[in-house]
Amino acid sequence: MSTRGVETDEQQRIRFQVELEFVQCFANPNYLHFLAQRGYFKDPAFVNYIKYLQYWKEPAYAKYLKYPMCLHFLDLLQYEHFRKEIVNGQCARFIDDQQILHWQHYTRKRVKLLQSQAE
Repeated sequence: MSTRGVETDEQQRIRFQVELEFVQCFANPNYLHFLAQRGYFKDPAFVNYIKYLQYWKEPAYAKYLKYPMCLHFLDLLQYEHFRKEIVNGQCARFIDDQQILHWQHYTRKRVKLLQSQAE
């Protein structure tokens, strides 16, 4: 922030980029596990920051996301129970496996759909 407490256009642009990259990291359960292991999810300030990031769910911001799965995890991170469970490596691996299975199924289904439309 500038000395007057108002962000310049450049500072706003940088904050937008940083928050965009950070919220997209939530699509990676291994990263969430990393944060949980280091106690970030126990810090009330960090939990409040995660609540603040909910604005990424608004269409005006969500359109910039390359990994929309991050929004689902952003929702899950609002729950203390999930924040406590993700510290377990087995939980993170299970979620990671489920994501991979989803993407594989989605890709196969999408290819079949495109082939049927082409015919």
